[in-house]
Amino acid sequence: MKHPLIALGFFALIAFLPVFGDNYILRLGTMFAMYAVLSQSWNIIGGYAGYPSFATAAFFGLGAYTGAILQGLGLAMPLAWAAAGLMAAAFAAAMGAAILHLKGHYFAIASLVLAEVLLEITTSWTSLTGGGMGLNLPIIRMSVSAQARLFFWSMLVLAVLTFLMSWYVSAGRIGFALRCIRQNEDASSMVGINTTLYKIIAFVLSALFVGSAGALYASWVFYIEPPDVYSVMTTIRPIVMTMLGGPGTLLGPIIGSGIFLVIEEVVWRNFLSIHAAVLGILIVGLIFYLPNGVVGAAMRKLRKRSANKVETKP
Repeated sequence: MKHPLIALGFFALIAFLPVFGDNYILRLGTMFAMYAVLSQSWNIIGGYAGYPSFATAAFFGLGAYTGAILQGLGLAMPLAWAAAGLMAAAFAAAMGAAILHLKGHYFAIASLVLAEVLLEITTSWTSLTGGGMGLNLPIIRMSVSAQARLFFWSMLVLAVLTFLMSWYVSAGRIGFALRCIRQNEDASSMVGINTTLYKIIAFVLSALFVGSAGALYASWVFYIEPPDVYSVMTTIRPIVMTMLGGPGTLLGPIIGSGIFLVIEEVVWRNFLSIHAAVLGILIVGLIFYLPNGVVGAAMRKLRKRSANKVETKP
């Protein structure tokens, strides 16, 4: 019970940013919330189930364009965001049924191709998506500060909903089944676990809130283009953040999102011309020295301390 309370308490602290922060701080808070959505979602399929999914950019981009098109047709923003999440989930269900029989690097390659296919479709379907010219979203008639608060609160609520979903998965039958699949999928199938069903459920859950985050991002920036929302970095970041925090844990993706955002911001400020190289070196170093993430390292220290206490008892 402690882990959920820690996470909810942390989100509560983030919720106070509008009281003390300016628009720059709110932008960082919005970015953190979006990163938390992406990393927690990836953790369902990549952390709990152990399937190396590279489909995050596909879900994010599909959600961004779904939300943008629906808003262009006059649908209210919250409804467009919800519809985008459902569209991404439906796409994940269809594609998951097709590729989740693959394992290891075969599944990784197949999931990576999804974003490339959607990128080509989006670029070619000019009449609907604007093609390579991108797509403009309706302008919101409110002040810059009001917009900053609107998108901060919206993304934070989405991050909390993603956490509640992750908590439900972790504590329930789905989480147990996914951990069994990660340990030994064949043995799990032999003892009666419907591995195909649970893998598809995990893939769908890893897409649901990412699609909504993509639509929310599109509303936030007012303009999207295929290379931006289908960027390979949108796929890489959640994996790195989850690895930094601790894959297959409840708090790991949230902690990793915060660490990644701080590192990214510091590097951007101080190494603008070579930020990508410096960021990559720092992240590789952290993952090398913390192979199980921050949460894994902390749990290992706690176990070692408990064992030492037991040994020193008379």
